[in-house]
Amino acid sequence: MKKATLFIIFLAILAGVLGFYFFQKNIYSKDILKVEILGPEEADLLQEIEYIVKYKNNGTTRLEEPELIFEYPDYSIPVGEESLRVTKGSDDFGGAIYPGEEKTFSFKARLLGKEGEIKTAKALLSYRPKNLKAGYESSTTFTTKINKVPLTFEFDISSKIESGKELSFRLNYFSNVDYPLSDLRITISYPSEFEFISAIPESLEKTDWEIGLLNKADGGRVEITGKIRGEVGEEKVFQAKIGSWQDGEIVLLKEAAKGIEIVQPDLHITQQINNNPEYIASPGDLLHYEIFFKNIGEESLTYMSLVNKLEGEAFDLQSIKSDFGNFEPGDNSIVFDWRRVPELQFLDSLEEGKVEFWVELKDEWHISSPENKNPVIKNRIILPQAREEFVNKVKSKIEIVQKGYFQEEVFGNSGPLPPTVGEATTYTIIWQVKNYYSEAKNTKVKAVLPVQVKLTGKIFPEEESEKFAFDSQSKELVWEIGDLEVGQGVLNDAPNISFQIEFTPNGSQRGKTPDLISAATISGQDQWTETILTASSTAIDTTLPDDETVSDSQGVVQ
Repeated sequence: MKKATLFIIFLAILAGVLGFYFFQKNIYSKDILKVEILGPEEADLLQEIEYIVKYKNNGTTRLEEPELIFEYPDYSIPVGEESLRVTKGSDDFGGAIYPGEEKTFSFKARLLGKEGEIKTAKALLSYRPKNLKAGYESSTTFTTKINKVPLTFEFDISSKIESGKELSFRLNYFSNVDYPLSDLRITISYPSEFEFISAIPESLEKTDWEIGLLNKADGGRVEITGKIRGEVGEEKVFQAKIGSWQDGEIVLLKEAAKGIEIVQPDLHITQQINNNPEYIASPGDLLHYEIFFKNIGEESLTYMSLVNKLEGEAFDLQSIKSDFGNFEPGDNSIVFDWRRVPELQFLDSLEEGKVEFWVELKDEWHISSPENKNPVIKNRIILPQAREEFVNKVKSKIEIVQKGYFQEEVFGNSGPLPPTVGEATTYTIIWQVKNYYSEAKNTKVKAVLPVQVKLTGKIFPEEESEKFAFDSQSKELVWEIGDLEVGQGVLNDAPNISFQIEFTPNGSQRGKTPDLISAATISGQDQWTETILTASSTAIDTTLPDDETVSDSQGVVQ
């Protein structure tokens, strides 16, 4: 009985305490503290906006230990703050919120997102009414719609193409946003049966491009080349997104999409250069272009114009020649009009026509850096019913420069000058090589010494002696250079070697200027065109044309 009585008393006390606690808790309503966020309902991309967090104590009780947590919209850029979550503590409130007190806090930001996207700001104010132990919270949200995104992002692509044809298109972008766009990235989704070939600039995994920073009035483009296949009438859709990389995620800013229809071709265009449809050009070449166009449709074609657009630094546009094409010297376009080419005036079904022109390639052109390698020449052919682009590779160019000296500081030559019958005179031969436009492998230089000339064994630099060989029977010299990078000897120091020779003239050479060394020949494998490159220098005789200290008369054997 005693234990039961004590248990009943304990339950009564507990009920009383809980009842008093809940009574205290319920005598205050959190609706007495009003919290709201004021701000713009619409804003442009990255436009600076201001949120005003406003609160008012409508009650008669002082609110203690106030703390405000303000959360900016996701991926926005706070102005003057380092975090998307900002806390205002009790000191910012002056210690408490007094009855009737009304106050505001200001938060500024720039919103990041796509057009039409809703961005939500949040505010949570916690506090404890005086004389109460229970804490309360009042919260609110505010939404802003991103109204405009002043960012141009669009495809520049043909609306029709034939199945299996090579396609080049561009994705253009331009910012008119008043604030810099940073960490931009472009992503492209290709339609089915699209074969990626190349892109400028180079891509990440063929689908992504890092753009980086884009200031106001800045822009650029991505150019992509590929092949597409499909059934006639089928539509292929290219899609792209541009966004800002934030905290490991892409914040989408704009999307673009463009459809292209697979069509039945009316014209079949082919090309050959110097009678070869797969011609590999060399610097300095004269190119004879022949363009063939055949009507493979069922209807006759009339009153056409055919435009050739030449692209490539190697072209010497001043050298263009054509009997029936119209062009201006230095212009890269050659236009053939139906008034001068009968097949362009009327081309019946299954008939073929031809136009032709000539153009030279430069012997040399500027190399800006080793990355500017593997040159090509392009001819874009445009007809009303068809377009075609032909790309031909251009070989690199290698050179061997051979010079001979008597006066020099490498070895210090000796002997009579002019050379004298029966007496030995030494000379220095220098070889320098150059490689221009693409990588060359297994390069070597060869030359032959005449009967009366031999090596002394002196070679500079010494490490090159390991690559230098001489056959005493054939008297052939070989310098195994190895691999040459793009622009080596043009953009930087040329690989070179110096070696000393000794000449002892015989009686049959008196009064003559005999050769000291034959023409030097260089060869190597062009890694771009998979062809053999060759070049040669002139032979050097005893007049030593490169040594200004030696006159012509001093080269005549005495």
